[in-house]
Amino acid sequence: MSSRMSIVRSTGNYWDNIDRLRKALRVAEVVIIGAGAGLSTAAGFTYSGERFERYFSDFAVKYGFSDMYSGGFYPYPAPEEFWAYWSRYIYVNRYMDPPKPVYEKLLALTRDKDYFVITTNVDHCFQKAGFEKARLFYTQGDYGLFQCSEPCRQETFDNESAVRRMLERQEDMRIPSELLPRCPHCGRPMTMNLRSDDKFAEDAGWHEAAARYEDFLRKRQNGRILFLELGVGFNTPGIIKYPFWRMTAENSLATYASINAGEAVCPAGIADRSILLDGDIGRVLGDL
Repeated sequence: MSSRMSIVRSTGNYWDNIDRLRKALRVAEVVIIGAGAGLSTAAGFTYSGERFERYFSDFAVKYGFSDMYSGGFYPYPAPEEFWAYWSRYIYVNRYMDPPKPVYEKLLALTRDKDYFVITTNVDHCFQKAGFEKARLFYTQGDYGLFQCSEPCRQETFDNESAVRRMLERQEDMRIPSELLPRCPHCGRPMTMNLRSDDKFAEDAGWHEAAARYEDFLRKRQNGRILFLELGVGFNTPGIIKYPFWRMTAENSLATYASINAGEAVCPAGIADRSILLDGDIGRVLGDL
């Protein structure tokens, strides 16, 4: 997208925009949900403050960082310490439920629609809330999967049992050496299946989900579509935001809606078919 593109920010009365979005949901034949980190933040998956202190105060004292994100990049002196941190991190952000029912509110609004979800989130909240697995595309990985750190092949491995063992047996912020995860094929250390560099493993499940999403778009591209973007920022706009803008521009029957605290924007060219709500996603979904 051109850096010179004219961008429009959220305008208009809040309740008028709620009414417009309610109508757009009602008349839409198809709803395509694009979800970013802001959606999980609204659901209570915060990485600092009280939640960090509750689960990682011992790490904060020993290593000096003050949020979960920083802890993920800390240069731990031993892999046993690295996995003590990451097993706890994965558990609280993947296997625990979020504190607020924001995903459940979203499902209540869209479950009777022909919907699909594309998300950069890796916390599995959509499936835990009851969204159909066949209608989900997790583009950036899943905290619940390990992969070979090389990787020696495009394969992932469910990690729940391994993570729970690490969590149960860690002492003094270390896990036993025999619990260090290793690739069953080449013996190299395992890592999380998260897209951070060119070593991200796109396994068969990833490619199947990508194909389902592309097929869904192709078969419905000219219909009455609501592109519902939730908490998507500008870190990786090429995955959700820019494609949603482009597809809205190309389809005169499409509506683009963005719910985002501080970043509800759209190009001027689709402003007349856009609904921009600058605010808390949980509140907006509740008001709908």
